[in-house]
Amino acid sequence: MSYRLPMSTEPQPSATYSELQPALIIATAQRLEQRINERFPGAGLGRVAAELARIAEETERITARLRRPIWPLRIATFAGVLVLVLFALALASLFVRVSPSVENLSELLQGVEAGINEVVFLSLAVFFLVSIEQRAKRRQVLRALHRLRSIVHIVDMHQLTKDPQQVMGASESTASSPTRTLTRFELARYLDYCSELFSLSSKLAALHVQYVNDHVVLDAVNDIETLAASLSNKVWQKIMILDTVAPD
Repeated sequence: MSYRLPMSTEPQPSATYSELQPALIIATAQRLEQRINERFPGAGLGRVAAELARIAEETERITARLRRPIWPLRIATFAGVLVLVLFALALASLFVRVSPSVENLSELLQGVEAGINEVVFLSLAVFFLVSIEQRAKRRQVLRALHRLRSIVHIVDMHQLTKDPQQVMGASESTASSPTRTLTRFELARYLDYCSELFSLSSKLAALHVQYVNDHVVLDAVNDIETLAASLSNKVWQKIMILDTVAPD
């Protein structure tokens, strides 16, 4: 079902259409929450949509922080790298002063080997310091993606018992069968809302990798998108079955 967002949420002329816009995703999530609550007052799916809207607002704040450098870490990293470089220069200077006094080839080779070991160690230390900021942002993003993955599974739980068979004819229920009161139209709308929640969850996940160039984060986002698409396909199979039933 298509709908227009309020005019205040339309992208500005200067906005790029090659990036996801957090403000528009938030507006879409809030509108979806309203639509669900208006169609199914008091339904659990509406509360899930409200939680997703809150996550969307938090995602906007998180991505804003991801776009900015973490200056305390960068200053500490620069200071650490500077100390390591000065230490390496001091070792090189000491080696140059000591090398003329070396009496045999064996001692020279030992000195060279020690120098190579120091260079390798210093290189690893520099790499560790330089990657601190990236790993800090990675942990923050992975925590946020974990919440989105949970939302996707919760939405799937809500559509789990929504069986098209209930509107296709008489069915034999048992004492433990769920209560099914939705009409064909209501069931189709409910399933469609679930599909939209899956899609919004994928877009919020993709919003994180838009500002973090990290292969671990990219893999996590791809996993969420694959999961959401797979579950959405199950929902649309039910909707296609409902399309074969005569209107209410």
